[in-house]
Amino acid sequence: MSNFWAYLKTRQFRNTILLVIATVISIVLIAFFSLSSYTRHGQGIPVPKLKGLNVDRAMELLKEQGFNFKIDSVYVPDQAPGTIVEQDPDAGTNVKENRTIYLTMVTQLAPNVSLPDITTEQSIYREAVAILSNYGLKVGDTTYRSDIARDRVLEVRFGGQIIKPGTKIPKGSKLDLVLGNGEGASEVEIPELINLDLDAAKFSIKGAGLTVGTITYEGSISDSTNVVVVSQSPMRSDSLSKTSIGTRINLTVSQGKADNGPAN
Repeated sequence: MSNFWAYLKTRQFRNTILLVIATVISIVLIAFFSLSSYTRHGQGIPVPKLKGLNVDRAMELLKEQGFNFKIDSVYVPDQAPGTIVEQDPDAGTNVKENRTIYLTMVTQLAPNVSLPDITTEQSIYREAVAILSNYGLKVGDTTYRSDIARDRVLEVRFGGQIIKPGTKIPKGSKLDLVLGNGEGASEVEIPELINLDLDAAKFSIKGAGLTVGTITYEGSISDSTNVVVVSQSPMRSDSLSKTSIGTRINLTVSQGKADNGPAN
């Protein structure tokens, strides 16, 4: 036992211990630097900023810097087709060479959507705008027509044509709406003007809320102050008795009978 304790105090033992410690440290350092070199710890290539670029330019940059890429598409209103709108990883991120960069670009063609039903009795303008927006559609021009319900959607037009619910149209399209004006049916009775003198006929037309249209003189007119209505358009009939307020009434008049005064 005394020989063992004596050995521990020798220079040979101390050298052996120092050699073992140095060996362990060397192994740890070699393993650390080898692993760092293998994984490129703290090193990499920064991803370029691709958002906002055209897809062709974005692909060109990625190829130049040794990246792979995958491209998906999405429809975005008011964005030029082919524009990059998303990228993963983000710009400036350090990644390894040959890393795959994921891009999202604006599609070239808008997908079709079905027109929702916004012409029911309960649908009003504000609700219609919200519903159309949920379908990716926009409201263009609005016009009003006689209807008892104010702002009720009466018609939907696309490209000047009336379209029905379920019609397929490109997403992002603008639709024109015809709305009710809340005044009900603005129609009045067509007055009977035949055989009335011109002044009386004009008075009747204006009194009914209508407009005097074209006056055509028929035959020889020797006294323009004495003419009577012989035809009107539109004319009151069994099938047509009312017309919209403001409608133009065209008249044809001819010379009235001469007034010879009282008989002797």
